[in-house]
Amino acid sequence: MFSGSIPALVTPFRDGTIDEEGFRRLIDFQIENGSTALVACGTTGEASTLSNAEHHRVIELCVEQAAGRVPVIAGCGSNDTQNALLHMSFSRKAGAAAGLCVAPYYNRPSQTGLIAHFSHLAENSDLPIVLYNVPGRTVTDIEPDTVCELAKRYPEKIVAIKDASGDLSRVTDHRMGIGRDFCQLSGDDELALPANAAGAVGCISVTANVAPKLCCDFQQACADNDLVRARELNDKLYPLHYAMFEDASPAPVKYALSRVHDWLSDEVRLPIVACSDAAREAVDDALVHAGLV
Repeated sequence: MFSGSIPALVTPFRDGTIDEEGFRRLIDFQIENGSTALVACGTTGEASTLSNAEHHRVIELCVEQAAGRVPVIAGCGSNDTQNALLHMSFSRKAGAAAGLCVAPYYNRPSQTGLIAHFSHLAENSDLPIVLYNVPGRTVTDIEPDTVCELAKRYPEKIVAIKDASGDLSRVTDHRMGIGRDFCQLSGDDELALPANAAGAVGCISVTANVAPKLCCDFQQACADNDLVRARELNDKLYPLHYAMFEDASPAPVKYALSRVHDWLSDEVRLPIVACSDAAREAVDDALVHAGLV
């Protein structure tokens, strides 16, 4: 259903509010440079600091500006099942193609609880679901058996997974347990090359905010089985992948965007603060290495 380079978009702020003009320009920049879909209100979009009204406005803006040129995956995750369902209902009406649903954080549900949570969403919304597994943030791991159970139980609803577990064996676990056609997307830029080699078909990317063309070219090289070209592009992007996390995300990527585009601010919301001087230096060096400045 999805493939290629899919940026997990930042939510631009200016003077404490959503910078709607900057967000629209960022969306156009992404589409013009080959991004195959867009994620709004994911982790990089600072969804955890948005009010529900702001959250829905960002999704609405993204769908409106994309205007059918690429599909929009709306961040719909919550540690409250009913609030996740609220986001899914709004996103479906707004025209999103799918909802990105993270494992409930802080609550630490069991695998049985995860199945119940995602089953409730699948049974009460028409919006397709992209599972989002990022145990480093949620402390809850959607284990392979759970992913396979959900995908088999709801084949028309559970359509993909963004896996940011860092465990590359998961790609094969899912292929063996579900089938080769199940859409697997890397959630870690630096692991996208081996993940694609194992059977993933793309990446929901932080780096693509700043380097969409390079990330798209890299994904295309992987799809073409051009390993030499894929390695070359991966080497070019690799320092940038790590620089994006030299400080609490998304501060580094917002700083990088402000360096590349003078129409975007590096403003973040508390409890995230502007990235450190050391992180800025790492970002600057990586931007030079990638040929972006």
